Parts: sequence; structure tokens; C-alpha cells
Amino acid sequence: MSHLNSSHIHQLADMFRLLGDPSRLRLVIALCGGALPATAAAEAAGLSPQLASHHLRLLKAARLVRGIRRGRQIYYDVADDHVRHMLADMAEHVAEPHREDIALDDHLEPTA
Repeated sequence: MSHLNSSHIHQLADMFRLLGDPSRLRLVIALCGGALPATAAAEAAGLSPQLASHHLRLLKAARLVRGIRRGRQIYYDVADDHVRHMLADMAEHVAEPHREDIALDDHLEPTA
């Protein structure tokens, strides 16, 4: 990652800031399962359609999601597999036990 210049660092920071909002994160996670119309994405994330639309515009501007027109409706999807894999990796990281927890478990004596 040494090839990242200052502009890239700022773009990454902006992306992580956007994903730091639980509502936006829920939207992107919902879209990891495939393209959804804005109303379905809003429902999956537990948001009003208006708030979801606002968040989707911000996420689209940051290239985290993309809009796909199908007839009269716009479907939203994760922008690419980089975003999908990054979220999957971070979710796996959060779910795994901390190293300190593993070390502590190794030193605990069994209870009878």
C-alpha cells in the first residue's frame, strides 16, 4: 500500500468516514446481497425512503455503491467486489475472538 499518495489517503478516509455511520453501513451491507431498488434497500436498513435516498447519494458519490436504471426504477448495488470483500473481511475480523481473549482462555483452568 506504499503506492498510495496523499489524495488516495484522503479518499480512503472519506470512504471510511461514510461507512462509519451505522445507517449507511447497513445500506451497503444490504446491497452486498445484490442490487435492490431504493425502497427495498431502505426497508432492509430500517430507514425511511427519504433518508435512505440521501445516504445512497452520498455513497454513490464516494463510489461505494452504483445506481442501475431498470425501466423507471433505479436499483442500487455495491460498486464492485473490492467493497464487498472489504466489508466481508471486516465483518469476519469483528466476529473473531481477540488475541487477548484467546490467550486468556488458554490460561483458564477448567471448572468442575
